[in-house]
This record gives sequence, structure tokens and C-alpha cells, in this order.
Amino acid sequence: MAMRVKELADLVGISVRTLHYYDEIGLLSPEEITDTGYRLYSNDNLEMLQQILFFRELGMPLKEIKQMISISSFDKREALLQHQNMLMEKRSQLDKLINTVEKSIKHMKGEIQMTNKEKFEGFDFSQNPYEQEARKRWGDEAVDESNAKVAGLSKDAQKAVSEIYIKLASIRTASPRSEEAQTAIKEWYDCLNNNFGTYSLDAFKGLGQMYVDDQRFTKNIDQYGEGLAAFMCEAMKHFADGNQK
Repeated sequence: MAMRVKELADLVGISVRTLHYYDEIGLLSPEEITDTGYRLYSNDNLEMLQQILFFRELGMPLKEIKQMISISSFDKREALLQHQNMLMEKRSQLDKLINTVEKSIKHMKGEIQMTNKEKFEGFDFSQNPYEQEARKRWGDEAVDESNAKVAGLSKDAQKAVSEIYIKLASIRTASPRSEEAQTAIKEWYDCLNNNFGTYSLDAFKGLGQMYVDDQRFTKNIDQYGEGLAAFMCEAMKHFADGNQK
């Protein structure tokens, strides 16, 4: 039986705005749109959405997911086996971290003694995916400058960042093009330039796209409210396009 977009969003636990965005970029389009404008999703749509969310859970950007599922040789069963292997690797690392936490608690209680090496088992800092992506897009100098500023952020500046996210989350159901949304997103643009480096309008627009393309960013931002990342992406794009000379 076909499902409307709200029914699908409620079933999966994602926002309607996210599904609309997937449709806009050609990642997941509904099987049918009725004469009255209702989006109807089929069982095949649901299976493909499951694949998309598995890829997202593993941190794959939307652009890469779209490329992968669009090729003629894409095999859903093979993809599921790949998801299983990667998730098992992820679980293995989490099991190591959980074991380290449990041993650390016992160590603090005086029940066991841990070596320094044991205290850090399970951590993997071989790469910072956020920084790696940023360096690829905007260069080492911009990222180094941003890192230096983040390290020196005052408590007031940290509070200001959090307050902007909270404000944007409170209006995320409104139109990203609305005056209220654009005023709030300008605060975010100014905040970035005052505290994290120099962001051109194009860089600001690109950053917003990363908020939805990269699940790691989406998860962090959506902690303030489901669908906030997609809302900010659209608002940042409209702000950048509207202020280009």
C-alpha cells in the first residue's frame, strides 16, 4: 500500500522536510504525486530509503549515495551484506570502548588496576573526518585558522553559537526563505566569520550543503531539533544566493 510523506516520515523517524529534500536532489523520489499534490511512496521506495539510511549511518555523503544507488549494477542484497560487514566493524570498536569504560569505572573504585595503554583502548583518532573534508574544500590555511580560533573561543562565544542553533531550531518548521529565517541565518553567517575564520558566501553555501550531505554533521546539528540541518542548508543557500553581487 502506498504511503503519504507524513506517514513515511513518522514510520522511519525522520522529518518530512528531509524526505522533500531527498526528492529535490533526486535521491529518493516518490512513486507517484497525485493531482492534489500528495506524495505517495511505494514498497520499492521504502526499500531504497532503508538503503540510503544504512549508508548515512555509516557516514557516507548524500552525493556518493546517489551515485552508488543510481548505477545499473547496484545490487540491494550485496549492499546489505556490505552494510552488515561495516556495521559489525563499527560494533567491534564500540564494544572495545564500552569495555574500556567498564574497566575505567572498576579502576576508579579500586577494584582493578589499568595500564595507561588500557585506558585508551578502542579510541581511533587516525583521522578527523570533519577536518579532512574541510581541508579538501577550503584548504589548509582556512582550517588551521579556524582550529586556532575554536581553541581560543571564550565561554561567551560558545554560548552565542549554542543560542543561534537553538533559535534556528525553534523556527525550523517555517520557510527557510522567510524574513525570520534569513535574519537568524545571517546571525550564523556573522558568527562564523567573527569566530571561525573568513567565509565567503560560496563557502557558506557549501558548508550548508555539507550539513545534509554528511551524516556526521547532520547528527550533530539535528541534536537541537530533527530536520534542523536540512532547514539550515536551504536557508544558507537562499542567503548566499540573495546576497551575491
